[in-house]
Amino acid sequence: MTIKLACRDYGYDCEFAVVGDVGSVVAQFGKHTEEEHGIEYTKEVLMQFILRKSNRI
Repeated sequence: MTIKLACRDYGYDCEFAVVGDVGSVVAQFGKHTEEEHGIEYTKEVLMQFILRKSNRI
């Protein structure tokens, strides 16, 4: 399954987005938010982002 997470979707004024499988998206998005925004999300929190996004209609 292909997933996309984008900083704009979570309130950041940032153009960063990552698309790929769940594992790589979690790793890349987590690394980006920590390095660029100073926020360290756990893997569990990032998985919640993905689950909530996939449940939107």
